[in-house]
Amino acid sequence: VFIQGESGTGKELVSEAIHKNSDRCEQPYIKINCSAIPKELIESTLFGHEKGAFTNAVRQHKGLFEEVNGGTLLLDEISETPVSMQAKLLRVLQEGTLNRVGSSKEIKVDVRVITTSNRQIRQEVENGNFREDLYYRLNVFPIKVAPLRNHPDDIPILLEHFLRKLQNKYKLDKKELASGVLKNLSEYNWPGNVRQLENLMERAVLYSGQEHVLTMDHFNLESDGDSLESYGNLNLTPMKIAEMEKQLIYTTLTSTNDNRTQAADIMGISVRTLRNKLHQYEKDGDPTFTVNEAN
Repeated sequence: VFIQGESGTGKELVSEAIHKNSDRCEQPYIKINCSAIPKELIESTLFGHEKGAFTNAVRQHKGLFEEVNGGTLLLDEISETPVSMQAKLLRVLQEGTLNRVGSSKEIKVDVRVITTSNRQIRQEVENGNFREDLYYRLNVFPIKVAPLRNHPDDIPILLEHFLRKLQNKYKLDKKELASGVLKNLSEYNWPGNVRQLENLMERAVLYSGQEHVLTMDHFNLESDGDSLESYGNLNLTPMKIAEMEKQLIYTTLTSTNDNRTQAADIMGISVRTLRNKLHQYEKDGDPTFTVNEAN
């Protein structure tokens, strides 16, 4: 299966849906971003290696194809794999066998491989950056994921979905969108697609604190008028990571009635880390936070 689409369109979600609705759903599902693997390690990462195969190979290592045997392997951004590696990948797909680095022993594997790319692979083939035979082998069942701007009717549904998801994540009271928010956001071009929409919704929820109605101010979008006719009419105001962290801590503590143990658990940090951050905020003179050692 080959899934193509712009960054942030939800290609990984499509891959997960394919796995969950297949006869391999009870088997492993592993995803790996090919662009994140150093070129010198990609063969070992995918196919494994034997002890002593190269410097620092102090023990035998199974690759992802063996780890996911019987299940599904998602190779995200397959277009980023070196051409030298593509021939070995083609062999595994065609013959169902592989060799670990440093070994001539053939190992049989049965893996459904799903690949994704935000590039035009056909163009990469013509440019000599991608093997044509591998392209045809991967392109047996192509799926093209359209950018969010091509189906704006989905935006209200996605906004509602992410809002409820975030309320559950941060254990917040019910929030809702103010009048006009749906119209404004539906007219946005969303260059970052679904990923951008989800991130923007999370930031709005954190900005809102104890407020129950999310307005355009919470989304940090500024328009040149009442009607947003193009992407150029919207400017995203950046928020510093430290500010987002502080707002997250405030929102989580508020939602847990200042229960630090519960708040720390929700945020995935230790109570000690949370206490240190609160001390720092108080030291910085932030009136929002006061440290109560009894809590």
